[in-house]
Amino acid sequence: MALATYGTKIDLREIPVRDRHALVFNTYRLLESGQTMELVIEQDPETLFHQFQERHPGGFGWDTLQRGPQAWRVRIMRIKPTRADGCGCECCCS
Repeated sequence: MALATYGTKIDLREIPVRDRHALVFNTYRLLESGQTMELVIEQDPETLFHQFQERHPGGFGWDTLQRGPQAWRVRIMRIKPTRADGCGCECCCS
């Protein structure tokens, strides 16, 4: 596995609710393997975690950095492309 690089941080508390998930998934799509993004949100991002499991099974890492009560922070790492954004094969997508 590639070493993680850090840099993208999104404070979702400042983003309209209707735009949040699109922003997160578009940002994730632009990450290369081993890169991460950190999210800050005012509630448990459990729904977002389940959406990542559905869209990118095995293709992401999820670390909860802070669990409320006023803010949740999570770090999401792109591990490898998944069928939603590549063929998922080991020869050219890893």
